[in-house]
Order: sequence, then C-alpha cells, then structure tokens
Amino acid sequence: MRPQTSVFFKPSQPEQTNARQTALRAAAFTRATLLARLASQPPWDVIVIGGGATGLGVALDSLSRGYKTLLLEQEDYAKGTSSRSTKLVHGGVRYLAQGEVGLVREALVERGLLLRNAPHLVLNQAFIIPTYSWWSHAFYTLGLTLYDLLAGKHSLGAARQLSKQETLQRVGNLQADGLQGGVLYHDGQFDDARLAINLAQTAVELGGTLLNHCAVRGLLKDEQGSVCGVRATDEETGRRYEVRGTVVVNATGIFVDEIRQLDQPGVPKLVRPSQGVHLVLDQSFMPGEAALLIPRTDDGRVLFAMPWQGRVLLGTTDTPVNETSAEPRAQEAEIAFLLRTAARYLTRAPQRSDVRSVFAGLRPLAAPQGSSQKTKEISRSHKILVSETSLITITGGKWTTYRRMGQDTVDTAISLGKLVPAASQTATLPIHGALATSDRRHHLSVYGSDQPALLELIQLQPTLGGKLDEKLEFLQAEVVWAARYEMARTVEDVLARRVRVLFLDAKAAIRMAPTVAALLAAELGHDERWQQQQVAAFTHLARGYLLLAPLLLPAAVP
Repeated sequence: MRPQTSVFFKPSQPEQTNARQTALRAAAFTRATLLARLASQPPWDVIVIGGGATGLGVALDSLSRGYKTLLLEQEDYAKGTSSRSTKLVHGGVRYLAQGEVGLVREALVERGLLLRNAPHLVLNQAFIIPTYSWWSHAFYTLGLTLYDLLAGKHSLGAARQLSKQETLQRVGNLQADGLQGGVLYHDGQFDDARLAINLAQTAVELGGTLLNHCAVRGLLKDEQGSVCGVRATDEETGRRYEVRGTVVVNATGIFVDEIRQLDQPGVPKLVRPSQGVHLVLDQSFMPGEAALLIPRTDDGRVLFAMPWQGRVLLGTTDTPVNETSAEPRAQEAEIAFLLRTAARYLTRAPQRSDVRSVFAGLRPLAAPQGSSQKTKEISRSHKILVSETSLITITGGKWTTYRRMGQDTVDTAISLGKLVPAASQTATLPIHGALATSDRRHHLSVYGSDQPALLELIQLQPTLGGKLDEKLEFLQAEVVWAARYEMARTVEDVLARRVRVLFLDAKAAIRMAPTVAALLAAELGHDERWQQQQVAAFTHLARGYLLLAPLLLPAAVP
C-alpha cells in the first residue's frame, strides 16, 4: 500500500550492450522469473486485469508512483483492439467537428507527451485533405487552424492551404478532376503493438510483474464482500493462482463486461462495441510521404489512407456489432465501402487482389443509456466506474489518451482511500527504447535504443542476420530478441505484434511461420510437436487476414 522507490532498470538511459547488462536484462523478462514473483509476493497494492493500452497505462502509472503492481493478460499484450488501431496519435479531427473540444484538447496534449516520451515509435505525419469546392477549402482551413491552436505548445505544425498542383505533388495517385486544392495539417502516427510491448518492458523495468497468457478466471472477495484479489490460470501450464491485492482494476477493453459479470452477475452491459476495418496495400497506391484524409464519406464517416511501414493503410469503418471477439472479422460490406470510397479519390483504384492484409478491431465504446445507435456519434472519452464491491472498471478512450486514462484510474483508487497518495510521474517518463531519430528508413528504427544490442546479437550469431522471408525486410534475430526480451511466447505473438508481418502481408506471414516456430522452439525449449501445433494454429489464424474473392476466409492458402 505504501509507495516504493526501487527501480530495476532506468528506461531513460540508453541500453548498455555488455554481457553482464544483457544477462541481467534477459533474466528480468523470463517467464520463470515473473511466475516466481506471482507465486511468492505478498499482497499487491494494485492488480490490473488486461494487457492492452488501458491496462498497461494503469500499470505504468501505478508503478511510477511506487505501488507494488501486478498485471495479468489472458492472451498477449495488445492482442485485441490495441494492435488493430488506425495507428494514429491524434486529437481527432472528427471529434472537433462534433463539438468535443475538451476531449480534443486533452488528446492533443497527450499526443505531445507521447511524441516526447516514445520518439522512436511516434512520428510527425503530414495529412492532406483534398478539396473539391471553394467553400470546403476555406472551411477545412479554418477548422484545422483551430485544431492546431488547441494543441498550444504541443503543436506539430501549422495548418495551411495548398494549391491544386502542390496537392497532387504531395499525394501521388490522387484524382485530379474537380480538385481545387488541399489543406495540410499535422498529426501523430505510431506502431500501436510495439508501443504496447515497450510499455510492458518499461513496467517490468520499474519493478512491476507482468504476465501474458495468464488469464483471470475469478475474483476473490473478503468477508465484507469487497473484491480483494483474483483467481488466475497460467495458460501454458494450467497452474492456478490465488492472488490478493488492495486494488483490482478491470481494464479489459471490449471484455470489461465479462469481468463485471464475475463481480456482479446480471449487471447491465457498459460497452457498446464498434468495429473498425483496415486494408493494407502496396506503397505504389500512395507513393508520396503525406497521408490522405477524407473527412466526410457517403455515410458521414472519416477515411484515412496513409503510409505505414512501407505500405499504405486504408481505413476505417465504424460498424456497430453485438458480439465481442478477440479475432473479429471484416464484413463484406465494410470491405466494399473502403474499396469503393478509395476508388473515388485515387486515380489507380485498389482491387480486392491488391489487398495484402485485412484486419478488424473492436472499439470499447462506453455508451450511456439511451444514447445514439450510431457508434460514430458516441464520445471517445473514457469512463471509470467503481462497483459496490470496490472493483474499479475503466473503459472507453483511445490509444492517444492511454496515459491519462491510467493516471485517472489510479487517482480514483487513491480517492477511495485504498492507496497512500503519491503523484503520477508518467507525463515525463521515457518509454523503453526512447531515442529520437529522424531516419525511419530502416525497419529496425522501431527498436530505438535497443537497436545496438539487437545488431550485437547478429554479430554474435551471424545466421540470425538472415531474413525470415526473402521478399520482406524482417530478420531472424528479431524472433530471438522477441523471446528473450519482449516476452513473446508463440508464433502469433511474434508475427502479429513484435514484428507486424501478419498485418502487413498475411501470405508472407504464413510462409514465415515454420522458421519462426523453429527459432522460438530453440529459444524456449520446445519440441517438434510444439512447432507443428504452432504453425497449424497460426496458419488457421492468418487465413482470416487474407482477402480473396469471393469469401473472406478461404479454405486453403494458394
């Protein structure tokens, strides 16, 4: 309950690559070490359920104040919504148009903090809104000027008007017929899953205990009926644990209602899920460096087309759904909408056969009773609830405001008298790997200050410098690194969230799976049967990311 001050590693310091430091660092992230802490620690100050953006934000904020903190994730960090975003760190142009000025201002401040604290993952991205009438030219210039003014000292650059010629130069393949010009503004872009992994690393380095593939199956309650811990199961071994803590936080995103049911069976649902679908294309569809924003499509949604990791990311939809799933699937209507809308603005229109990967994510919208049925009209602000049994639930929000969500949640626990007051330190806390760079050409730049140690690993084992697939840039060393230092346990952990191949090129990911399984097996001590099971499971999963006519889920990979 009392704040602690010990820090295992200081993430603000660039990683040293000597043998002793490397050995210490590897030991801190081994599953055996983390499970031993789970089994032996006395009651925790804070137990966080959920390893997505929200849960990681809560855990990191708690640790920054010195509280003894445990985080449990039933699958992998950012397995769900947090790896399936539009890769934007933004205030939200659409939310400004809806009058959510306070939400936009808060997010713009958080955007600035994240750019400073994780400069290896967050970049300043130029966006262009093409205008096809004189009034839209003026309207969007005015709106985006206000957007920039709300950012204050955290501004990434002033909005300005562009001529027709300059717009076409900056956005390759843009439809020129009827184009009046464009409006340029700046926002943030990032790699969502890699940020989640770096947040988990930062939390462990601050003395936290974080375990993926460790599911919470029940809640413990004291004699007064208050939540005082959790029942957890190690999904790899089946071993069960009963873990006690002063504060228990439900930060499970789209699954918060499942945990709330464990606490209070029959409680009304809090979350209204909304599905967002993205298509990934070759960079040739938008060869310029600027991103494209279509602020109002036929049904009032926003469409982005932007460069991401040498490809083009096209999205997103906003479709209400009734069921939650860790692996949601794109609907044919959503795919058709994205391709149809892109064809209106791009001279060379993408076809189904051009899509390298399709992925869907569910937004956990915290919808008040009686609110609009249109999910695009529901506020993206977060919501914190405290049950009669003292379970704290945090939901809603978005990646950009993850830090503020964590801070507000821990503040809530303090206000309940459950924790000794201590100030949050996350506004100025560098995230693991923090290293400013202006050169994003090499894919290893996302490792930030870890990059020298990763290259040293290749020097020690030259075979690890080989590619996982001859057509893509990713290296075998990244698999070993993910297992040793980034808590990866499965082929999916590696290819979906440590390197982003599944989201960039699903066919290539399937081709890589046997090599990744063999590297992981050697590193983690698994046998041939485990490798075969991993390859089969991942291949089945990856087929859902392929887009082939006429079905989204083909019977076999061609």
